[in-house]
Amino acid sequence: MSFIYDEAIDGLLQVVDRTELVTALRARAPELEILTEREDLRPFECDGLAAYRTMPLLVVLPSTIDEVGAVIQVAAARGVPLVTRGAGTGLSGGAMPLEKGILLVMAKFSRILSIDADAGIARVQPGVRNLAISQAAASYGLHYAPDPSSQIACTIGGNVAENAGGVHCLKYGLTVHNVLKVDILTIEGELLTLGSDALDSAGFDLLALFTGSEGMLGVIVEVAVKLLPKPSSVQVLMASFDDASKAGAAVAKIIGAGVIPGGLEMMDNLAIRAAEDFVHAGYPVDAQAILLCELDGVASDVEEDAERVASLLHEAGASELRVARDDIERHRFWAGRKNAFPAVGRISPDYYCMDGTIPRRELPRVLKEIAALSDEYELQVANVFHAGDGNMHPLILFDANRPGEMDRAEALGGRILELCVEVGGSITGEHGVGREKINQMCVQFKGEEIDYFHAIKAAFDPSGLLNPGKNIPTLARCAEFGAMHIHRGHLPFPELERF
Repeated sequence: MSFIYDEAIDGLLQVVDRTELVTALRARAPELEILTEREDLRPFECDGLAAYRTMPLLVVLPSTIDEVGAVIQVAAARGVPLVTRGAGTGLSGGAMPLEKGILLVMAKFSRILSIDADAGIARVQPGVRNLAISQAAASYGLHYAPDPSSQIACTIGGNVAENAGGVHCLKYGLTVHNVLKVDILTIEGELLTLGSDALDSAGFDLLALFTGSEGMLGVIVEVAVKLLPKPSSVQVLMASFDDASKAGAAVAKIIGAGVIPGGLEMMDNLAIRAAEDFVHAGYPVDAQAILLCELDGVASDVEEDAERVASLLHEAGASELRVARDDIERHRFWAGRKNAFPAVGRISPDYYCMDGTIPRRELPRVLKEIAALSDEYELQVANVFHAGDGNMHPLILFDANRPGEMDRAEALGGRILELCVEVGGSITGEHGVGREKINQMCVQFKGEEIDYFHAIKAAFDPSGLLNPGKNIPTLARCAEFGAMHIHRGHLPFPELERF
């Protein structure tokens, strides 16, 4: 597939003597765990974009900041690229390694350092699992709001790198809205603190710039996140529709009425049936679409909003409306949605998970056009949405063992992302660009804008050693893809052109 171009990058990197590199790492950090055997490296050759694999030159698993600094300095001195990895749950190829590079795995940085319940702040290492933060804060009546579907496994460092979202981010924001401070090591090995424990800090907002930078600007070694009180009352409504476009229109009605749910999720019939067979969530398998709407806050407000939302859903054409009777049923409703991806994996040998964002008003149109594209490419698409904020996750079903199906899946995915841009949206909402969407970056951004992206990259990483070949395309690549002309005929930073 065209977005995987290890060979092109690999051919431009210098040959590295692995034995000499290991010797240098041992000299600087004697206790550092280093993996070099093929069978030890194999588990790290991909992230959640599992169809594409590259064996790293070696893997290091540091357990202290000094060890991370030693790895960075040894790599920088030898011009060896460095890819940082959390739990490997990412879905855009952002943590895929290079054959001539070091894979820096932060799994051992797994401690919750402190919880300040009065200030509502948790200090954690980057390898702490997303869900573990809320579990640790629960005894204080607090929780960490962003909740990706992979929250049982994904790490907070990876969440910051990708600016992860989740089903409750409509009301509570993405990772960038819930992180107060990060400590990072630069490519020079310098320790920097971006942000502060306060709600704001002086100068440029480098914390927001760094969040979502996909490991291209520095290595995260500590994160301070915002903790919120757990809501005292929660209700979940499940509405069924005989037409997916009606469900899309219902989303706009709810938000337009001034109601901001804790979560507002949509699934189409294919996703409904897959999830019901897998989780037995109580979903209506004959519905063409369902909406899950969670309302939270004080009991009186929740009751009032639930009545308004129920009325709006009926007006939008809901054929059935159910309210979760208790916490057990509420968790079951959400379990079906959060397990939609693995559920679809049970009905297809392979699937390709997209991640585009569109204006809510465009949901009905985009759903119709995805259906038309599905017919054109002769591949089924199961649609799962963070509908409230327009973040779509079309799951393209295919069989990689059938000649041409993988290429058709990629082409269909590209068309869906370009449709998102066409209607005023973005090619990613939370999964990041990585390698998966690098061609579509050429569609979304002008040459001048990509110039500025490269300028920011060069300011932090002038040699281009941190996660090269990800996120930002070269203008030459965009010209090859056919999406733009090369701006002024060359890149503004020639040292990055090789990537």
